[in-house]
Amino acid sequence: MLTKNVLNLQILRSARVLFYFSPGIRWRWRRLPAQRQSGRSASSDVSGVPPEDIRNFSIIAHVDHGKSTLADRLLEGAGAMARDSGRHQVLDSLQVERERGITVKAQAASLAYVRDGRTYLLNLMDTPGHVDFANEVSRSLAACQGVVLLVDANEGVQAQTVANFHLAAGKQLVVIPVLNKVDLKHADPDRVSEQLTKLFGFRKSDIIKISAKFGTGVDDVIRTIIERVPPPPADRSAPFRALLFDSWYDRYRGTVSLVYVTDGSVKMGDRIVSLHSGKNYEVRGLGLLRPHEEPTDQLLAGQVGYVTCNMRSTKEAHIGDTLHLKDCAVTPLPGFRPARPMVYAGVYPTDQSQHLSLRAAIDKLVLNDSAVSVANESSPALGQGWRLGFLGLLHLEVFTQRLDQEFDAQAIVTAPSVPYKATIFGAKNIKKYGGSEIVISNPAHFPDLSIVSEFLEPMVLGTIITPDKYLGSVTTLCMEKRGEKKSSTYIDNERVMVQFILPLNEVVVDFHDILKSVSSGYASFDYEDYGYVPSKLVKLTILLNGVVVDELATIVHISRAYNTARQMCLKLKDTIPRQMIQISIQAVVQGKIVARETLQPYRKDVTAKLYGGDVTRRMKLLKQQAEGKKKMKKVANIELPHKTFIEVLKR
Repeated sequence: MLTKNVLNLQILRSARVLFYFSPGIRWRWRRLPAQRQSGRSASSDVSGVPPEDIRNFSIIAHVDHGKSTLADRLLEGAGAMARDSGRHQVLDSLQVERERGITVKAQAASLAYVRDGRTYLLNLMDTPGHVDFANEVSRSLAACQGVVLLVDANEGVQAQTVANFHLAAGKQLVVIPVLNKVDLKHADPDRVSEQLTKLFGFRKSDIIKISAKFGTGVDDVIRTIIERVPPPPADRSAPFRALLFDSWYDRYRGTVSLVYVTDGSVKMGDRIVSLHSGKNYEVRGLGLLRPHEEPTDQLLAGQVGYVTCNMRSTKEAHIGDTLHLKDCAVTPLPGFRPARPMVYAGVYPTDQSQHLSLRAAIDKLVLNDSAVSVANESSPALGQGWRLGFLGLLHLEVFTQRLDQEFDAQAIVTAPSVPYKATIFGAKNIKKYGGSEIVISNPAHFPDLSIVSEFLEPMVLGTIITPDKYLGSVTTLCMEKRGEKKSSTYIDNERVMVQFILPLNEVVVDFHDILKSVSSGYASFDYEDYGYVPSKLVKLTILLNGVVVDELATIVHISRAYNTARQMCLKLKDTIPRQMIQISIQAVVQGKIVARETLQPYRKDVTAKLYGGDVTRRMKLLKQQAEGKKKMKKVANIELPHKTFIEVLKR
């Protein structure tokens, strides 16, 4: 009887259904997890995989084209996660990524695949798609020999698709074109294939059509990666050399560095040296990300893994650094151009007693996000703080959100500004500023006009892809933002790609939102640095009851001064809560008040309970109330909400 039951259980298992008995309850059943395909195991030993069987690649695409979903299917195919686990976007591990539904941090995973009796190690880098996080893409590509260019079969080629392709092509990487979401009702793979052929020169036979959601065609992607992406040029007999291309903070181990080993090998206990700082460290931990951390005894050339060696500060873990063994001289690896901040904002603790804790939180988060620049700053109103540089407004918002979620550190963020330049004259002035050209990242440091011969404004080359029926609205928007049209190219019969040279200040805050509005959500936008051009700039200062608020000052083009001043006063009137005193909001440009709004106080009628009687009693009460408000106005502090500083610039 027991043998029969066991046999029946085996039959039911083969049908991937398990029945079990619970006392007092009827027979129940549940579906078993999907069996891993033959030869694929998350626990496969990959330490002995030779360099010729290693493939390092990234997935690049525009926002919401399915990068993280495809990464999930690749993890399932390698057995790193169960097919019916119910988990989605496994590599998007940050809370802010799950809340916003976007990838903001590149993640790596080492996957083992067995094909034709050979075990392949695929090192996958899942990258963000938003332009503000292009630095994450650039760093990930430094450790790759190929990329999967993912395109939505419904949306088609979009702006960041073009930017990512040229980024990969510039590094001479193999590009594999993949069309995703072919299962959608309105998908048009043939039309999008024509776009890829026309813009990038792909052959239609090389374009792979998949549905990452259902796993259709994913095996073809894996096969193509193995066949077309070249193995890393690794020499395991040479001295150890590795590229440090990412890092994060662990409260118990300190800095965890993600490295791409190009030559030799490193093992536990070895002493390694940073070429950038010259400091040496003892290796305390090694491992691979699969995607969880899997400790190993050593890392070999061609592999991508993590190293812990008691690095404690952001200055020690320099992104792009070359690591090597002590007493073994090596030539530095070609790194990559460091990110140049496009937006600056002041960050201050809500209470100066929290200064040290906020500083520690910023240091740990900057270790994980090397694109952020940090400089000390002080403000008469807000105290000691920092001037942080970001790649865009979304980057700024995500950084402050991560401060709150991951470190429980709340901060006051001032209005964002872009870096301008000024050419000054006079030997005394040049000596004071340390040169004839200065960079102005903080409006509070705006120089006096009498010593400036020329101001320079940062420009960007914006690429917009839009349906042709919205071309007129898009062109009007760019012209209103002081843009200059550079080129126009039709991708197909319905979509056009236009390029405008635009002032960075005009696009960094709300341009993308307005573009989506005028194009009914169909247009996509990407930009890149285009240098500096001469411009007429002025400083716009905000006064509250005659007191200058440096944190609300901004630099604007002279043609925008009046409109910007008017909008800022109206926004402040709506943002600042009413108080017991009247607040006058004034905008000043070159010593002249160009806009004003008045925020009325809470009113209380002190004579409401008086009925008849001596009129002098009523006059006396009104006089006392007026004197009290006058005295209160002299000593009162106007409290500004934390969100005021960003909201005030959104036009």
